Amino acid sequence: MATSGLQLLGFFLSLAGVAATVAATVMVDWKKLVQGKHRSYEGLWMSCAGVQDRMTCEIYQSILKLPTEIQVTRAVLPVSLLLSALAVLISTVGMKCTHFMDSVPKSKSMTAMIGGITFILSGVLTIIITSWFVNMVLSYSGHKLFRPEFGNAVFVSWVGGLLTAAGGAFLSCRRCWRTNPPVSMSSSHLLSTNHSKSNYV
Repeated sequence: MATSGLQLLGFFLSLAGVAATVAATVMVDWKKLVQGKHRSYEGLWMSCAGVQDRMTCEIYQSILKLPTEIQVTRAVLPVSLLLSALAVLISTVGMKCTHFMDSVPKSKSMTAMIGGITFILSGVLTIIITSWFVNMVLSYSGHKLFRPEFGNAVFVSWVGGLLTAAGGAFLSCRRCWRTNPPVSMSSSHLLSTNHSKSNYV
């Protein structure tokens, strides 16, 4: 039970991380600019501008006109999500609580480990691209009044990457959930033990 519990913990941690990454991908406040009451937000797929109560959003029409950090991030995050989807399928096959590959336990445990490694790759990729995005925003060299800031989507993406990688670590760490095989007590072993004890009577 303990082994399946640790695998399930890692699996659900990764799923929570994937959900956070999906949420960050569709959020509009990756980059924000506040000037008095007027606010503008730039996401990976659309931008919004206006005052606090009246915001108008518009989907990007041309990818080539977008800033470099948005172009690259919107290209890399879907790759991370595809890796996570692949990791979900692999991990489901290899987890002890499922009945796939029960006849080959060694291959089953190896499959779970591969799924965990894929989750780690996905989480690390999310963390790297999010950190790069933040660095690009902070390195803006324009006028201070028009200097953008990174928004809440960045924090959600960081959390998603960390949870995904942490869950993958549980799944890929075989020592964390491997159990020792039970020791079988044969009748000959019991007889020899009793015989050795009788020598001291």
